[in-house]
Amino acid sequence: MKNNNDALDMWLSLSNSYSSIHDKLEQALEEQYDLSLKEFYVLYFISNAEDKELRLQKIQEMVGLSQSATSRLVVRMEAKNCGALERHICEDDKRGIYTRITELGENKFQRALKTFNELLEKEFQQGELTTLQSVFHKM
Repeated sequence: MKNNNDALDMWLSLSNSYSSIHDKLEQALEEQYDLSLKEFYVLYFISNAEDKELRLQKIQEMVGLSQSATSRLVVRMEAKNCGALERHICEDDKRGIYTRITELGENKFQRALKTFNELLEKEFQQGELTTLQSVFHKM
C-alpha cells in the first residue's frame, strides 16, 4: 500500500522555499542597511501606522516577539548609532509609550523596501506573487 504524501511534500517544499528566501532577505538587509528582517518589519509597521507611531505592545504583537525582545530591539533602533526610532510618552495616558519613526528611519526603510521588493521579484516568476497572495488570502 502506497502512502499519499502529497500534502507533506508540498508543505516541505513551501517551508524550504520560505527559509531560502528569508535567508536571502535577511542577508541583503543586513549587508546593505545594517537591518535584521525583524527590524525591517518594525520600520514597515510603524511607517504605515497612523501618525507613523505605534505603542510597544502593538509592535510586539505585530512582529511576534516577547515583550523583552521587542523592548531590546526598539532600544537598539533608538540608539544614537541607528536613530531610526524615537520614544515618546502618550499625552492621554502617561503610562503609554509610543515609538515613532524618525526621518532617518523612514529614509532607511524606503531604501530597504526597494531592495526587499527587488529580491522578491527576482525570486518569483511573473504572476507567482499574485497567485501566492490569492492562496494566502483564502486561508
